[in-house]
Amino acid sequence: MRIKCLSIDDEPLALKQISSYIEKTPFLESVALCQSAFEAMNYLTNNEVDLMFVDINMPDLNGMDFVKSLTQRPQVIFTTAYSEYAMEGFQVDALDYILKPISYAIFLKAANKAMTWFELNHKQAEIIQTTQDCIFVKSEYKLIRILLSEIKYIESSNEYIQIHMINDEPITTLIRLKVIEEQLPKEKFMRVHRSFIVNLDRVKVIERNRIIFDHNIYIPIGDQYRDSFQSFIDKTFLL
Repeated sequence: MRIKCLSIDDEPLALKQISSYIEKTPFLESVALCQSAFEAMNYLTNNEVDLMFVDINMPDLNGMDFVKSLTQRPQVIFTTAYSEYAMEGFQVDALDYILKPISYAIFLKAANKAMTWFELNHKQAEIIQTTQDCIFVKSEYKLIRILLSEIKYIESSNEYIQIHMINDEPITTLIRLKVIEEQLPKEKFMRVHRSFIVNLDRVKVIERNRIIFDHNIYIPIGDQYRDSFQSFIDKTFLL
Protein backbone atom coordinates (compact mmCIF):
# COMPACT_ATOMS: atom_id res chain seq x y z
CA MET A 1 0.00 0.00 0.00
CA ARG A 2 1.35 3.43 -1.01
CA ILE A 3 -0.22 6.65 0.16
CA LYS A 4 -0.59 9.31 -2.56
CA CYS A 5 0.62 12.65 -1.18
CA LEU A 6 0.07 16.28 -2.18
CA SER A 7 2.41 18.87 -0.63
CA ILE A 8 1.54 22.57 -0.32
CA ASP A 9 3.99 25.28 0.76
CA ASP A 10 4.73 28.74 -0.64
CA GLU A 11 8.42 28.40 0.32
CA PRO A 12 10.28 26.45 -2.42
CA LEU A 13 12.95 25.12 -0.04
CA ALA A 14 10.37 23.85 2.45
CA LEU A 15 8.42 22.23 -0.39
CA LYS A 16 11.58 20.57 -1.69
CA GLN A 17 12.37 19.24 1.79
CA ILE A 18 8.91 17.66 2.24
CA SER A 19 9.16 16.19 -1.25
CA SER A 20 12.54 14.61 -0.47
CA TYR A 21 11.18 13.16 2.78
CA ILE A 22 8.23 11.62 0.92
CA GLU A 23 10.56 10.11 -1.69
CA LYS A 24 12.68 8.36 0.93
CA THR A 25 9.63 6.93 2.75
CA PRO A 26 8.69 3.60 1.10
CA PHE A 27 4.95 3.73 1.77
CA LEU A 28 4.49 7.32 0.53
CA GLU A 29 4.22 8.55 -3.05
CA SER A 30 4.50 12.21 -4.07
CA VAL A 31 1.93 13.01 -6.78
CA ALA A 32 2.01 16.83 -6.77
CA LEU A 33 3.84 19.83 -5.31
CA CYS A 34 1.93 23.12 -5.03
CA GLN A 35 3.12 26.57 -4.00
CA SER A 36 -0.34 27.94 -3.17
CA ALA A 37 -3.71 26.78 -1.94
CA PHE A 38 -5.25 27.82 -5.26
CA GLU A 39 -2.82 25.62 -7.18
CA ALA A 40 -3.72 22.72 -4.90
CA MET A 41 -7.43 23.43 -5.33
CA ASN A 42 -7.07 23.19 -9.10
CA TYR A 43 -5.17 19.94 -8.81
CA LEU A 44 -7.80 18.37 -6.54
CA THR A 45 -10.54 19.25 -9.02
CA ASN A 46 -9.35 16.53 -11.38
CA ASN A 47 -7.19 14.28 -9.20
CA GLU A 48 -7.56 12.21 -6.04
CA VAL A 49 -4.96 12.10 -3.28
CA ASP A 50 -4.89 10.30 0.06
CA LEU A 51 -2.84 12.68 2.18
CA MET A 52 -1.89 16.37 2.09
CA PHE A 53 1.06 18.04 3.80
CA VAL A 54 -0.19 21.61 4.19
CA ASP A 55 1.69 24.71 5.28
CA ILE A 56 -0.57 27.12 7.16
CA ASN A 57 0.92 30.57 6.61
CA MET A 58 0.53 31.23 2.90
CA PRO A 59 -0.51 34.41 1.07
CA ASP A 60 -4.07 35.02 -0.20
CA LEU A 61 -5.53 31.80 1.24
CA ASN A 62 -3.86 30.17 4.22
CA GLY A 63 -3.63 26.42 4.62
CA MET A 64 -6.16 26.20 7.45
CA ASP A 65 -8.86 28.05 5.53
CA PHE A 66 -8.07 26.02 2.42
CA VAL A 67 -8.60 22.73 4.28
CA LYS A 68 -11.84 24.01 5.81
CA SER A 69 -13.12 24.95 2.35
CA LEU A 70 -12.92 21.38 1.02
CA THR A 71 -16.17 19.43 1.22
CA GLN A 72 -14.45 16.15 0.37
CA ARG A 73 -10.92 16.36 1.67
CA PRO A 74 -8.00 13.99 1.93
CA GLN A 75 -6.33 13.36 5.26
CA VAL A 76 -4.15 16.26 6.39
CA ILE A 77 -0.84 16.80 8.18
CA PHE A 78 -0.17 20.47 8.85
CA THR A 79 3.39 21.80 8.60
CA THR A 80 4.07 25.23 10.06
CA ALA A 81 6.50 27.38 12.03
CA TYR A 82 3.73 28.53 14.36
CA SER A 83 2.24 26.52 17.21
CA GLU A 84 -0.85 28.67 17.84
CA TYR A 85 -2.84 26.87 15.13
CA ALA A 86 -2.46 23.44 16.72
CA MET A 87 -5.86 23.27 18.41
CA GLU A 88 -7.62 24.52 15.28
CA GLY A 89 -5.73 21.92 13.27
CA PHE A 90 -7.07 19.04 15.33
CA GLN A 91 -10.57 20.52 15.20
CA VAL A 92 -10.55 19.84 11.45
CA ASP A 93 -9.47 16.25 12.14
CA ALA A 94 -5.87 16.66 11.01
CA LEU A 95 -3.81 13.50 11.48
CA ASP A 96 -0.88 15.49 12.84
CA TYR A 97 0.58 18.96 13.26
CA ILE A 98 4.35 19.27 12.93
CA LEU A 99 6.46 22.35 13.57
CA LYS A 100 9.25 23.65 11.35
CA PRO A 101 12.14 23.11 11.11
CA ILE A 102 11.17 19.51 10.38
CA SER A 103 13.67 16.71 10.76
CA TYR A 104 13.13 13.44 8.94
CA ALA A 105 12.59 11.68 12.28
CA ILE A 106 9.68 14.01 13.08
CA PHE A 107 8.32 13.66 9.56
CA LEU A 108 8.53 9.86 9.71
CA LYS A 109 6.66 9.77 13.01
CA ALA A 110 3.79 11.72 11.42
CA ALA A 111 3.94 9.55 8.28
CA ASN A 112 3.73 6.38 10.38
CA LYS A 113 0.67 7.78 12.11
CA ALA A 114 -0.90 8.32 8.68
CA MET A 115 -0.02 4.77 7.63
CA THR A 116 -1.64 3.36 10.78
CA TRP A 117 -4.79 5.36 10.04
CA PHE A 118 -4.99 4.15 6.43
CA GLU A 119 -4.36 0.53 7.39
CA LEU A 120 -7.08 0.68 10.05
CA ASN A 121 -9.59 2.18 7.65
CA HIS A 122 -8.70 -0.31 4.94
CA LYS A 123 -9.43 -3.15 7.36
CA GLN A 124 -12.66 -1.50 8.44
CA ALA A 125 -13.80 -1.17 4.84
CA GLU A 126 -13.27 -4.89 4.37
CA ILE A 127 -15.75 -5.75 7.12
CA ILE A 128 -18.53 -3.65 5.59
CA GLN A 129 -20.56 -5.48 2.99
CA THR A 130 -23.11 -3.61 0.91
CA THR A 131 -25.80 -4.65 -1.52
CA GLN A 132 -28.28 -2.52 -3.41
CA ASP A 133 -30.68 -2.20 -0.49
CA CYS A 134 -28.80 -3.23 2.64
CA ILE A 135 -25.52 -3.16 4.52
CA PHE A 136 -23.88 -5.72 6.80
CA VAL A 137 -21.80 -4.53 9.78
CA LYS A 138 -20.16 -6.26 12.71
CA SER A 139 -21.50 -5.40 16.15
CA GLU A 140 -20.79 -7.31 19.40
CA TYR A 141 -19.33 -10.30 17.52
CA LYS A 142 -22.38 -10.52 15.27
CA LEU A 143 -22.85 -9.67 11.60
CA ILE A 144 -26.01 -7.59 11.35
CA ARG A 145 -28.03 -6.90 8.20
CA ILE A 146 -29.41 -3.37 8.04
CA LEU A 147 -31.87 -2.16 5.43
CA LEU A 148 -30.67 1.17 4.08
CA SER A 149 -34.24 2.48 3.95
CA GLU A 150 -34.57 1.98 7.73
CA ILE A 151 -31.55 4.13 8.63
CA LYS A 152 -32.41 7.62 9.86
CA TYR A 153 -28.92 8.94 10.50
CA ILE A 154 -25.45 7.79 11.49
CA GLU A 155 -23.52 9.42 14.33
CA SER A 156 -19.78 9.33 14.93
CA SER A 157 -18.17 8.87 18.34
CA ASN A 158 -14.37 8.70 17.97
CA GLU A 159 -13.56 5.26 16.50
CA TYR A 160 -17.17 4.09 16.73
CA ILE A 161 -20.39 4.96 14.95
CA GLN A 162 -24.01 4.58 15.98
CA ILE A 163 -26.50 3.72 13.24
CA HIS A 164 -29.87 5.13 14.28
CA MET A 165 -32.83 3.19 12.94
CA ILE A 166 -36.50 4.00 12.42
CA ASN A 167 -37.99 1.50 14.85
CA ASP A 168 -35.02 -0.21 16.53
CA GLU A 169 -32.29 0.65 19.00
CA PRO A 170 -29.11 2.20 17.56
CA ILE A 171 -26.48 -0.25 16.34
CA THR A 172 -22.93 0.49 17.48
CA THR A 173 -19.94 -0.70 15.47
CA LEU A 174 -16.20 -0.06 15.37
CA ILE A 175 -16.00 1.83 12.07
CA ARG A 176 -14.99 5.40 11.31
CA LEU A 177 -17.67 7.63 9.83
CA LYS A 178 -15.61 8.29 6.68
CA VAL A 179 -15.31 4.55 5.99
CA ILE A 180 -19.03 3.88 6.05
CA GLU A 181 -19.67 7.12 4.16
CA GLU A 182 -17.65 5.74 1.25
CA GLN A 183 -19.75 2.55 1.22
CA LEU A 184 -23.18 4.20 1.18
CA PRO A 185 -24.97 5.31 -2.02
CA LYS A 186 -24.26 9.03 -2.52
CA GLU A 187 -27.71 9.71 -3.93
CA LYS A 188 -29.33 8.49 -0.68
CA PHE A 189 -26.93 9.46 2.10
CA MET A 190 -25.10 12.73 2.77
CA ARG A 191 -22.50 13.87 5.28
CA VAL A 192 -23.94 17.06 6.81
CA HIS A 193 -21.54 17.48 9.74
CA ARG A 194 -18.18 16.11 10.80
CA SER A 195 -20.13 13.76 13.12
CA PHE A 196 -23.30 12.99 11.15
CA ILE A 197 -24.51 11.31 7.95
CA VAL A 198 -28.25 11.50 7.21
CA ASN A 199 -30.58 9.41 5.08
CA LEU A 200 -31.88 12.06 2.66
CA ASP A 201 -35.18 10.20 2.26
CA ARG A 202 -35.78 10.67 5.99
CA VAL A 203 -35.17 14.43 6.06
CA LYS A 204 -38.56 16.02 6.78
CA VAL A 205 -37.95 19.23 8.74
CA ILE A 206 -35.09 21.74 8.45
CA GLU A 207 -34.88 24.75 10.75
CA ARG A 208 -32.04 27.21 11.38
CA ASN A 209 -29.35 25.08 9.75
CA ARG A 210 -30.51 22.01 11.67
CA ILE A 211 -32.24 18.84 10.56
CA ILE A 212 -34.98 17.88 12.99
CA PHE A 213 -35.89 14.24 13.43
CA ASP A 214 -38.56 12.92 15.78
CA HIS A 215 -38.17 13.03 19.56
CA ASN A 216 -36.56 16.49 19.30
CA ILE A 217 -33.34 15.22 17.72
CA TYR A 218 -31.45 18.15 16.19
CA ILE A 219 -28.60 17.48 13.77
CA PRO A 220 -26.49 20.54 12.89
CA ILE A 221 -25.45 21.25 9.32
CA GLY A 222 -21.74 22.04 9.37
CA ASP A 223 -20.34 25.01 7.47
CA GLN A 224 -18.26 22.93 5.09
CA TYR A 225 -21.26 20.74 4.18
CA ARG A 226 -23.83 23.53 3.87
CA ASP A 227 -23.46 24.15 0.12
CA SER A 228 -23.87 20.48 -0.75
CA PHE A 229 -26.94 20.18 1.45
CA GLN A 230 -28.41 23.37 0.03
CA SER A 231 -27.93 21.95 -3.45
CA PHE A 232 -29.92 18.89 -2.41
CA ILE A 233 -32.71 21.11 -1.06
CA ASP A 234 -32.79 23.22 -4.22
CA LYS A 235 -33.19 20.11 -6.39
CA THR A 236 -35.71 18.37 -4.17
CA PHE A 237 -37.95 20.84 -2.39
CA LEU A 238 -40.34 23.48 -3.67
CA LEU A 239 -39.47 26.63 -1.72
